[in-house]
Amino acid sequence: MASKVLDATSFYAGIPFSSQEASFTTPLVFEEIKHIKKEQGAINALIESNRLGIIEPKREFVETVQQKAKQTGDIQTLSDEDVSIIALCLQLNGELVTDDFAISNVAKHLNLKVTPVMTRGIGKIKDWIYFCPGCEKIFSKISQCPICGNKLMRRSAKRKSFSNPIGK
Repeated sequence: MASKVLDATSFYAGIPFSSQEASFTTPLVFEEIKHIKKEQGAINALIESNRLGIIEPKREFVETVQQKAKQTGDIQTLSDEDVSIIALCLQLNGELVTDDFAISNVAKHLNLKVTPVMTRGIGKIKDWIYFCPGCEKIFSKISQCPICGNKLMRRSAKRKSFSNPIGK
């Protein structure tokens, strides 16, 4: 059975509190969810009972995720927490539990299993490009167009069908 790696949305949905399975998250995601004051006792109980492990992903996995996110065009929409959770899932060869579409897209590009929490998940994985709506030039990252000054927009570069949106 694959290790379950939990994004912040999993905690907001109560997933680790209702499961007897051991699961994992990263220190960055743990910091993100620590403000859940009413559940803090429950989070500490999960840690103390070894039902929740907090693991820092190895740098090599973080770099792999960052590189893949740059290739897919998702890097601009991923936070450090997002990158860390994908990296941990890759490191553990786990199952990523999230509703975040950018996280899901990069994870599926890395052939990771993604399980949505409260949505149907993504049906297609995508590569993104950034373009200027004014002069129609394509650029590698979000910013202003150096030619005409318009704000760049994002669109799908190519579409890949995904037969099972929940599975690997």
